[in-house]
Amino acid sequence: MAHGCYWGKCTFCDISLDYIKIYEPIAARLLVDRMEQLMQQTGDNGFHFVDEAAPPALMRAVALEILRRKLTVTWWTNIRFEKSFSRDLCLLLKASGCIAVSGGLEVASDRLLQLIDKGVTVAQVAQVTRNFTEAGIMVHAYLMYGYPTQTVQETIDSLEMVRQLFECGVLQSGFWHQFAMTAHSPVGLHPEAFQVIPEKKTIGFANNDIAFRDESGIDHQKFSQGLKTSLYNYMHGVGFDFPLQDWFDFKIPHPGIGEHYIADCLEAADALVQKQAAKVVWLGNPPGIKKISRKGKAQTLLDLTFHSPAAIIDFTLEEKQGRWLVGMLEKLARENAGMTFVQFKESFEKTGGIFEQFWTAEFRSDLRECGLLLV
Repeated sequence: MAHGCYWGKCTFCDISLDYIKIYEPIAARLLVDRMEQLMQQTGDNGFHFVDEAAPPALMRAVALEILRRKLTVTWWTNIRFEKSFSRDLCLLLKASGCIAVSGGLEVASDRLLQLIDKGVTVAQVAQVTRNFTEAGIMVHAYLMYGYPTQTVQETIDSLEMVRQLFECGVLQSGFWHQFAMTAHSPVGLHPEAFQVIPEKKTIGFANNDIAFRDESGIDHQKFSQGLKTSLYNYMHGVGFDFPLQDWFDFKIPHPGIGEHYIADCLEAADALVQKQAAKVVWLGNPPGIKKISRKGKAQTLLDLTFHSPAAIIDFTLEEKQGRWLVGMLEKLARENAGMTFVQFKESFEKTGGIFEQFWTAEFRSDLRECGLLLV
């Protein structure tokens, strides 16, 4: 989707090299043109985008373009677990054919995530993985141990965070990598700032790993087997009730975080953000319509019945507002996100109604269940 990385700050990454630091995205239409061309040439419709981190805004544009052209594809890519991945956006990506994402949780410690300059927190990662999982998109996490200044306690706490993410069902796959220092990363360029002592050598093409000593003196390698064995079990849905000590043949400290930390993070509701420039997308089916006349009253009502994957949802609206909503959903189905939220609101106000009284949080939430997204 894009050359380079739109974030370009992670201190373990070779962000000084052009293939990372020069960010050049491709227009969504051109990208989907190429997808269609490849489908015609190969007969295949599965795509893996190999971005350092696919930009959420471009992923949205690609998904909308796929839906507009009514293409049947499957695709997956690498992402950052950032807050832009709302529940609505994840549902849109799923509708376009996205089946999986992989992203760097790295060290599940807020102190170390800040040192890495990852731009996310553990709580944010939990909420984003929940949004993907609830949309039906599989989530794989890249995990790291042995980052400079990482303590034994932080390694165990990171493992406990990962255990809870799997136990809560918001993470389906992962892999632990031991930190490696590369010559063109901020850690490799400024090792003294990260309390590591490099063993200098000649750096050549594809030979840019640097051996180093951690000033803490911790042997991070000894955690490898326990981390990988526990993760293998968690990925298969077992071992959640085992004490973390059982995965290691040496003494480790008890976890320093609460046993319901991730569950508490997931209690935070996904915000129904209504940015004025957001696109309005309708993925649902047309409603059943029933006209209701009340004796002795001039007002006529419309009963709209929507069938969503999870439930049957009824709305009773004034006829004028009901007709507007039905017509708007038909228009959205035809144009596929050709309208912004501002245009959506202005269209309603032309009916003479007060939008804020119509567009309540409860009504918005119910309509989202029926297939109306703001992305």
